[in-house]
Amino acid sequence: MIDLARARSVAVAAAEEAGAVLAPGARFVVQAKGADDVVTDLDHRAERIILDRLREAYPGHAVLAEESGRSGGSEERSALWVVDPLDGTHNLAIGLPAYSVGIALCLDGAPAVGVIHDPVTRRTWSAVRGDGPRGPGGTPLVLTPARPGAAPIVSYVQGYPVGRTDPTALAYKHLLGARCRRLLQLWSPQLTWVMLAQGLIDAVVGYRTGLVDLPAGALLATEAGAVLTALDGGPFELSTARDEHSFIAARPEAVASLAGLLEAARGLDLPPLG
Repeated sequence: MIDLARARSVAVAAAEEAGAVLAPGARFVVQAKGADDVVTDLDHRAERIILDRLREAYPGHAVLAEESGRSGGSEERSALWVVDPLDGTHNLAIGLPAYSVGIALCLDGAPAVGVIHDPVTRRTWSAVRGDGPRGPGGTPLVLTPARPGAAPIVSYVQGYPVGRTDPTALAYKHLLGARCRRLLQLWSPQLTWVMLAQGLIDAVVGYRTGLVDLPAGALLATEAGAVLTALDGGPFELSTARDEHSFIAARPEAVASLAGLLEAARGLDLPPLG
């Protein structure tokens, strides 16, 4: 049996140590990573710090990390650490101080511990499944009610496999942008999960998103009271066996209207780009 309280402490310490090398003012070198992504030497440095701490504490656990992929797993086969050492590398590269470190422990495919650290403000949020989320200093987080009659503030996240001319993505962004009070595309999804858990925004909509930046934030938000559903509002299962996930994470009262909006978007016939 894994002590989840200890796992949270290990993950918090690892995230904060990695965050120290990502503090504003750190020098870095940017390199291309595929056609539309970038990576820096800080991504690798932060990841090495986290992996060293996790392997020291849990040598038999498997790890799935953004830059180095999957490794380990000789014992506790149900346990998988999911590590995003620098969520928001594009932001860092252009001087936008909005990026984070994310670590999650998944058991039997579902998140059981989640940690998100903001190196810019040096604040950390964490959650243990069934024990509620905590903000900086251990402050409990509770999803506050939305303002009656107010249009929602929504974060939209899509995965790197989604092309610029993907008709579904274009339709989602078009209609969400038209009907929401604000549509955020922050390039650092984990920070918007924190905003949802705090009640600062109303929803996160994900379309074919990657796995590494999902479990820590999803656990934080759902433990605070958000609901995680499929895009049609039906049941959703976050699974480490899948590389892509599409979902709505929102205040319970906002799910039905957002699912209806996305359904309407899929029926749009937008003109092609170019």
